[in-house]
Amino acid sequence: MPDFAFRLRPTRRVGILISRYNEVITARMLEGALACCTEAGMRREEVDVVWVPGAFELPVAAAAAAETGRYGCLVALGAVIRGETPHFDYVAGEATRGLGEVALQYTLPVGFGLLTVDTMQQAADRAGGSAGNKGYEAAAAALGAADVLAQLWAHDAED
Repeated sequence: MPDFAFRLRPTRRVGILISRYNEVITARMLEGALACCTEAGMRREEVDVVWVPGAFELPVAAAAAAETGRYGCLVALGAVIRGETPHFDYVAGEATRGLGEVALQYTLPVGFGLLTVDTMQQAADRAGGSAGNKGYEAAAAALGAADVLAQLWAHDAED
């Protein structure tokens, strides 16, 4: 069997699912994700941006998007910032679990751009600050995984 290596290149369509909660952070992550899609050769009209109220709603939006069969990959963007109650753990954990389930159920790459941080400064650092842009990284992961899946399916069709 040959080696399959991902490349940053276009896929059918990209769906970017983004939380409005902590929008000052998520909007910067969106900029990074869109820049990655452009760098990969995607035109802006090939990228759909779907806003949801918060991180907890990302999995249901991802499932609905996957159900359409329209997308080559999805990118989920959100920011959950720890507070004084266990709310952080439930939201972050369930959003993570749900996004993973969508990826497996639909065999569809879902770039994981859900920040789970202790402070707003940590979030800002990861949304284009000193720690890079996790929106860009999530889009690159989703596009790369979509490329590997396309290679695997093409190779399977050749056999």
